[in-house]
Amino acid sequence: MTEIPPPPGLEPTTPSIVLERQDDTHHIVIVGGGAGGLELATQLGHKLGRKKKAHITLVDRSRTHVWKPLLHEIAAGSMDVDRHELEYQAQGYWHGFRYRYGEMIGIDRFYKRVHLAKTVDEDGRQITPDRWLPYDTLVIAIGSVSNSFGTPGVYENAIMLDTPEQAERFNRRLLNACVRANSQAGPVRPGQLHVAIIGAGATGTELSAELHSTVRGLVSFGLDKIQPEKDIKITLVEANNRILPALPERMSAAVTSVLRGLDVDVRTNARVTSVTPEGLNLADGTFIPSELVVWAAGVKGPAVLANLDGLDVSRSNTLVVKPTLQTTKDDNIFAIGDCAYCVLPGETNPLPPRAQTAHQESSHLVKQLQRRVAGATDLAPFKYTDFGSLVSLGHYSTVGNLMGFVSGKSMRIEGWFAKMMYRSLYKMHETALHGPVKVGLDTLSRMLTHRTEPQVKLH
Repeated sequence: MTEIPPPPGLEPTTPSIVLERQDDTHHIVIVGGGAGGLELATQLGHKLGRKKKAHITLVDRSRTHVWKPLLHEIAAGSMDVDRHELEYQAQGYWHGFRYRYGEMIGIDRFYKRVHLAKTVDEDGRQITPDRWLPYDTLVIAIGSVSNSFGTPGVYENAIMLDTPEQAERFNRRLLNACVRANSQAGPVRPGQLHVAIIGAGATGTELSAELHSTVRGLVSFGLDKIQPEKDIKITLVEANNRILPALPERMSAAVTSVLRGLDVDVRTNARVTSVTPEGLNLADGTFIPSELVVWAAGVKGPAVLANLDGLDVSRSNTLVVKPTLQTTKDDNIFAIGDCAYCVLPGETNPLPPRAQTAHQESSHLVKQLQRRVAGATDLAPFKYTDFGSLVSLGHYSTVGNLMGFVSGKSMRIEGWFAKMMYRSLYKMHETALHGPVKVGLDTLSRMLTHRTEPQVKLH
């Protein structure tokens, strides 16, 4: 490593280190270790990294990976994150890529390098310095963050579920609230154990059903002062005229029926105007008392995307890309997953921010980046296949629609078969990362452990 000055206008606040190239081998840098980024790094590590055809580097501000669709289970306490998280450092060692700990705060397209902020520990001691990482091909896959839409009180009084840390934080607050209510001198106050979930997309809807089960399980472990049917209330708030507005109406109706059967208070056409420590204010003047609030009402691109050396962004602050998944201003930079805004030929809407989209984009880039490293410039455009949607309502039910069975038409499924299909999505992700043998052994291990431990997290 050697210290060199950055280009004018990109000076960091502290001296910056640029990691020198070891050779002229093509260097692919992937920023973001979510579903798409980690699968891409793993597959390219196998096909290019191990064969010394390219250097593959994955950058992430966390040290571990958890599949984002599982965050509602972590928040509810029905899943132990320690049994499902993957360590980037070990994955890179096993699969032919390098992992670098850090957060992207900018790029320099002229010198083709990524700017990483310094990292510090909980005591304020520096772990890694402010530095620049060179690339020949850059893939940005940093996902999305919750969009508060400027609603007052959201950041102060609600918890978002963008990261495992946030999900675990909500679970701790939920557990502490139950223990506090059980140990206090007086009765449970109105709203004290109410949970309000703002946003009835997949995350909010799945969380409402999961919480109905886990909170009752938690109370059954000796918190006998709490009466679940009387003291615990879950409210799902949606500004649209139905829940799951991005999915077929019949699927929305089926899920609504299940939730109301669980006594979840489903409120549609309800716009939140502010979040307070005591609850929510709605546009129609209604106040919903709740001391536990989750905000899941839409997503946007992370703030860093707005200032990436002139790259185009959409109104939701996501990177605008061409059908080849290359950014409109720079063919050396790609974007996939939730942080990419891609409208395919013949379509009017961008690709949906779903795990299946990131998975398919990753699989596409595995092939195209191999061609690019080999010298090809005519990259093939991405083609998206919608396989349908599935919504898990805990152990109560799973509802979904699968696409393409007969001339592109969809087939509604629910119950046991839908649950198996839902679980298979996670197994596909795990298989892409570990291979079928390890996934099979891990699944067996989790099944055995599941039978010998509490079904809800108690700490």
